[in-house]
Amino acid sequence: MKRSQLLLDNAVICSKLARRSNNKQTKALFKRMEDSWRALAREQDWLDGEIAPVDAFRFGRPVRARPSHAA
Repeated sequence: MKRSQLLLDNAVICSKLARRSNNKQTKALFKRMEDSWRALAREQDWLDGEIAPVDAFRFGRPVRARPSHAA
């Protein structure tokens, strides 16, 4: 399993906890935690060479890097 997938799994858990929460502050805390886990997953994909550095943080969604071809 990719390292970034483990981080995304944590984001999903936080998202579920946020939806279940009735407390506004707790819900906001879990949403911030979810966003942080997703950012860490994007960074891990960048560290693993799966996305380009510029694309890692564009619009909050990773864009897969195209393989480079040596001429």
